[in-house]
Amino acid sequence: MATSPAAADASLIAACKRGDREAFRLLFEKYKDRVYSLALHFSGNEAVAQDVAQKIFLKLYTSIGQFRGDAHFTTWLYRMVFNACTDEQRKTRRLVPLEGGAVTAAERKAERRPQEQAQFRRQISDAVRGALQGLKPELRQPLVLRYVEGLSYQEIAAAMGCSSGTVASRLNRGHKLLARQLSHLRGQLDR
Repeated sequence: MATSPAAADASLIAACKRGDREAFRLLFEKYKDRVYSLALHFSGNEAVAQDVAQKIFLKLYTSIGQFRGDAHFTTWLYRMVFNACTDEQRKTRRLVPLEGGAVTAAERKAERRPQEQAQFRRQISDAVRGALQGLKPELRQPLVLRYVEGLSYQEIAAAMGCSSGTVASRLNRGHKLLARQLSHLRGQLDR
């Protein structure tokens, strides 16, 4: 019988709480890419994302005993990542543009010659990343969790420590702000 991911996590966490280093290594291997990806999407800087990921796993190693299991482990982990990223932003007092990122549906729709298409994709990606980075963290976080991590409203609410209604409201506000900031691209998408 297959074990659910939550049950597997619970087993690893219990072993970690007993001081099992191999269990912690397995937990690290399972979540290192996700933690780095979230930190990168939130901070927009590879070096900052690496630092945040390192801090998260160091903190996780020293504070795994504090995990009570009231929520899913991933919820607790996401909250740690966002708190660390927010702390990092407070330190620098400036926002850094996102780097990398997923290809948007609009970019996939654009059928152009290879060079034109590549240039168009870069322009669209840069515009979307810039607009996303310009949002307040409270609006950016649910957008990243929804569209990068694919979380449900309930999972986002748990990760952010708010209600599903608040998540819906923030997503709506974020969508509207992005649509307004990116409206100049609308005509270009249909070319």
